[in-house]
Amino acid sequence: MIKFRDYYNNEVHLSFKDHPFSEQPKHVLIICRYQGKWLLTRHKERGLEFPGGKVEEGETAEEAGIREVMEETGGKASHLQYIGQYYVDGRKDYVIKNIYYAEIEELNDRDTYFETEGPVIIDNIPNNVNHNPKYSFIMKDKVIDYAIDYIIKEHNKS
Repeated sequence: MIKFRDYYNNEVHLSFKDHPFSEQPKHVLIICRYQGKWLLTRHKERGLEFPGGKVEEGETAEEAGIREVMEETGGKASHLQYIGQYYVDGRKDYVIKNIYYAEIEELNDRDTYFETEGPVIIDNIPNNVNHNPKYSFIMKDKVIDYAIDYIIKEHNKS
């Protein structure tokens, strides 16, 4: 279990174990790669971030992840790899979010990207992301750093 404070000074508990906080989380975050590059979306209010969002009624977290990637980027992800889960003890409420990794098979234009402005493909996540106003607060806490490190370590094993 990894504990730290997020961008807004909330306490975060991150684990790479199988659903340590909830079997049915209400939120998902999908770290995406497309043709060897990172696939982000540009949220209209928050800035650049990996796709993600809420799990809708009657949907599994994995189904929500696949849907969110499609809605926010036009990316087709037929399979998500569960990475871990984190719990944020917020000021008003708590959030439990599954983290997935997806290799995007294809990227299609969409008429709407809902609350985002569509896909953004980058070679590398900049070192100054914590101080870069182009990036969402979601990119500015250690969840992304730890998750990417975990993904790279797992891929190097195989």
